[in-house]
Amino acid sequence: MPLGPWRKKNKSTKEHLVENEEVSGGLAGAGSLAKSAVNGAGLPPPPANLRPKLVFHTQLAHGSPTGRIEGFTNVKELYAKIAEVFHISPPEILFCTLNTHKIDMDKLLGGQIGLEDFIFAHIRGIKKEVEVHKSEDALGLTITDNGAGYAFIKRIKEGSVVDGVKVICVGDHIECINGRNIVGTRHYEVARMLKDLPRDKSFTLKLVEPMKAFEMLEPRSKGAKPGSDNKIGTGRGTLRLRSKGPATVEEEPTEFEEKAVKKVDDLLESYMGIRDTELAATMVEVGRDKKNPDEFAMALDETLGDFAFPDEFVFDVWGAIGDAKQGRF
Repeated sequence: MPLGPWRKKNKSTKEHLVENEEVSGGLAGAGSLAKSAVNGAGLPPPPANLRPKLVFHTQLAHGSPTGRIEGFTNVKELYAKIAEVFHISPPEILFCTLNTHKIDMDKLLGGQIGLEDFIFAHIRGIKKEVEVHKSEDALGLTITDNGAGYAFIKRIKEGSVVDGVKVICVGDHIECINGRNIVGTRHYEVARMLKDLPRDKSFTLKLVEPMKAFEMLEPRSKGAKPGSDNKIGTGRGTLRLRSKGPATVEEEPTEFEEKAVKKVDDLLESYMGIRDTELAATMVEVGRDKKNPDEFAMALDETLGDFAFPDEFVFDVWGAIGDAKQGRF
């Protein structure tokens, strides 16, 4: 069955992307992602005695004593554990980085944590409101989210519209667009909202920047570059977090997985204005054993039904996975 007609037949079910599927916050296990993502639907978190008995060390990124956390199986539970240790509320946490207290988007915690990784939690700091004149169609922003309802800026393209507004920084949580509160909105929806804003008009952003220690104040960063190495974790294995079902301990990604995920992540930014290594890894896992683009498209629809992918994007992702299998990267 050809890809285009098949997707057109289902288009009416995907015109409005839903917001309750936690892709950034979770990723099914290697080798059985599509199956586990379906079978895990609606399952409650596993009881504490069945969760991985792993202990991680954590600090608040702007400075704090070291705490110990364990017994979590997804990003929201991780935030709750960190909040409990430091006597703050979970919504205070904007995002976490691994092995650095800096706002380094290459070290952003997503769906996996190296077993020897140190977790730094970045919490809410100064609020700011800024007016931006959209002089070009593209703002130059790449959006991601923390898996718990907060979308934030992962990259600012040099020379872009937003690059000229120096008060906007990598790591800023986007709280409101033109007065509309977007907390709980997924990153791909936020990217689409910004893209759909009319050209040659101004709009208002309410932002929350991560709290910084005095020694962390430094020149404004442009964030992760498209060609940068997004490998996360220094441990010999990783704890893979899921939005559905229990977390699992797995081996580090293979060379094929690393190369394919990076390429698919680049395609996500090019087509959708987002970067999401967990979503990219999900797509690679879904496509690694599919025989043709049609089969791949149907598997994507089953596993990630809340996304509406253009046909040309699906073909390009299929090609990227094939290139990685053949070692052409």
